[in-house]
Amino acid sequence: MKRVVVTGMGTVSPNGHDLAAFNWGIREGISGIRFIDELAALNFRCRVGGVPVLSEDQKTILTTYGLLESSAYLQYSLLAGLEAWRDAGFEMPEPMGGDVQYDTGSIIGTGFAAMDIKGKKLVPAIDSGQIKKLRSDLVEQVMINAPTTLLTKVLALGNMNFTNSNACATGTDAILMAAQHIKCGNARRMLAGGADAYSPYYWGLFDAMRILSPEFNDRPHEASRPMSASACGFVPGAGAAILVLEEAESALERKAEIYGEIAGGHMNTGGQRNGGSMTAANNEAIVRCITLALQNAGTVPEEVDYISGHLTATKADATEILNWKTALHCTYDNFPKINSLKSLTGHLLGAAGAMETAASLLQIKGGFVHGNINCSDLHPGIAEAVSTQSIPGKTQEKIINCALKASFGFGDVNSCLVLKKFIP
Repeated sequence: MKRVVVTGMGTVSPNGHDLAAFNWGIREGISGIRFIDELAALNFRCRVGGVPVLSEDQKTILTTYGLLESSAYLQYSLLAGLEAWRDAGFEMPEPMGGDVQYDTGSIIGTGFAAMDIKGKKLVPAIDSGQIKKLRSDLVEQVMINAPTTLLTKVLALGNMNFTNSNACATGTDAILMAAQHIKCGNARRMLAGGADAYSPYYWGLFDAMRILSPEFNDRPHEASRPMSASACGFVPGAGAAILVLEEAESALERKAEIYGEIAGGHMNTGGQRNGGSMTAANNEAIVRCITLALQNAGTVPEEVDYISGHLTATKADATEILNWKTALHCTYDNFPKINSLKSLTGHLLGAAGAMETAASLLQIKGGFVHGNINCSDLHPGIAEAVSTQSIPGKTQEKIINCALKASFGFGDVNSCLVLKKFIP
């Protein structure tokens, strides 16, 4: 089996428009949650969210590719994919020139794809009988596989081209599947990650379920509160994170910078049994997912230094901590450091797992654990389960040799990655 490392990353995040800004944002505890006028106008209960603010340089890139008016799902994916490609040290091929790279492919997942374009352009035009006014390239924007198709064209990729969707586990699944594809010798490198756009046409579904945070509209930066006693629902977000996964042998051969190793992982479902449902998790399945991920990576619980939790700021947070304790055989005092990126970005849905994996690798590479903002009033169930030393409120310097990134989603689905500092 091949070893798989990460040699490039690209991010478009609510708290940082590119990778450098994102890295600074998580180190400094910068929140990307903002008040959104459109949500207020539409009478949402939750009127805040994490939506990226693009730079002028990024808008110029989108103009070059004719995407300035396209779905943010496609925009974010292109920007993150191109940044990851360059970050990995690869040159951009000439437009429609050069050889097809049959050893390189892509898996980019999404929860809701181009819902923004569908809601504002496609449905109104068809419902009003104005089909002739629809642009001929609209199908290229609303296809769920639009990002992989576009990046395949721009970068001349010739290997696996695939789009996955598995609720909140989507981005984590994409990275794990891409790593497995390389491990088995089917590709030399893969672009992998997830993306989702802002749109009231699907954020409204969660608002109607009353699982979004409604009580901090006047204090957006305080609204996303994973592990807090005053948490009252998750804050939705948008963005994209794409990683370049590569055979370790290939990366070493070309002397590439390496963020870390994808040592293994596992994905499963609880079958919506034994407490599991469309919106709740089967806790036994979560424990099994974590345990089997460690086994797949040839790792034991005692090696784990850090956990990037799913931790959405709902009532499931306390149960998640208990599941981690069970899976890792931890006591109150020896629980690893844990944080939730969602405190800084909101819940990026189909992009969440990929963005949190990118954050985990930045922490492995940089030797730090970012803080959990807005949880000074720790949930009592969590305070009873683990020491506050395991839940930093501010960024701490820390050597991380082994990290776990897990995602748990609607439909009782689970995914867990084992990430390690790379040692040749």
